Amino acid sequence: MSLQTWWLYVVTVFFVSATPGPNMLLVMTHGARHGLRPSLGTMAGCMTALIAMMSISAAGLGAVLKAWPMLFDTLRYAGAAYLIYLGYKSWRSPVDTQGEAATLATPALAADASFGKLFKAGFLVAASNPKAILFAAAFLPQFIDPTAAKVPQFAILLGTFAIIEVSWYLVYATGGLRIAPYLREARVLKAFNRISGGVFMGFGALMAAVHR
Repeated sequence: MSLQTWWLYVVTVFFVSATPGPNMLLVMTHGARHGLRPSLGTMAGCMTALIAMMSISAAGLGAVLKAWPMLFDTLRYAGAAYLIYLGYKSWRSPVDTQGEAATLATPALAADASFGKLFKAGFLVAASNPKAILFAAAFLPQFIDPTAAKVPQFAILLGTFAIIEVSWYLVYATGGLRIAPYLREARVLKAFNRISGGVFMGFGALMAAVHR
């Protein structure tokens, strides 16, 4: 691809990735709850799922989902249900109001701050939206030169996407880290749980309601 095409792709992905969504909300929440280093597991989980979905899209599953609306809807509703469940768990997270400070280690989105638990949470949230496959199927071909070798071009696009997406993860996680001290007050933590839980449930409801 030409350098001009690549720069257009960079700018487009920069703004698409910056848009708040379930992945960014989860990364920010885990940054606030567990700190920047543990939330790297969340980022790795989200990124692994997205890379896998984009690769699957390149392999042709996007066309299959378009051709089989029932399969797409099944995956979409399952993903929506998971996000709503996640939001409910966050909303209902217990807050210790007896101690001098509220604890951030609530079981809302992960049982603990281990890499494996946070990786799993990130992977499941990112994988919960099958529209990412259709998006990649419609988006990536616009930046690929059909007259040149496609695999190297796809590798460049995928690598560029990963760098930009992870950069935004770090921005959101750092933002979560900055608000963490305020969450040590029980009423603030409770409000944070309610807000983040409500937003997750909203994402799930939106995913279930909006058609392709």
